[in-house]
Amino acid sequence: MIIKQNRGRQWLDWRRRALVIVEVAGGGVCLWLLVALWVGDMGLPRYMAMRDHAAQLDQEILALKKENSQLRGEIGRLQHDPAKIEQLARERLGYVRKGEQVYQISPESAPGRSGQEGR
Repeated sequence: MIIKQNRGRQWLDWRRRALVIVEVAGGGVCLWLLVALWVGDMGLPRYMAMRDHAAQLDQEILALKKENSQLRGEIGRLQHDPAKIEQLARERLGYVRKGEQVYQISPESAPGRSGQEGR
């Protein structure tokens, strides 16, 4: 049977000092991490701002997808619906059918004003 020697008081003092050093270093690292979390470039405030920005971008993406589907429907109507093509030609280009009469109304000047302004 082997009996181990008693390491003595010095061993216990050294071990306690080592544990205290490790605890202080661990506390310092934790404190440094907390400061970095709140103050650092990629800290918590930056994370919150990025999260809000991502939510805003998601809403914009949904709105753009909705607009895209509406525009695709309009493209389909323009490609296959002659009535829609005629409507756009009348509205935007001023086209008329044969035999139709066009009446244009020009805006009149306000009463009491002459045609000369800016004097």
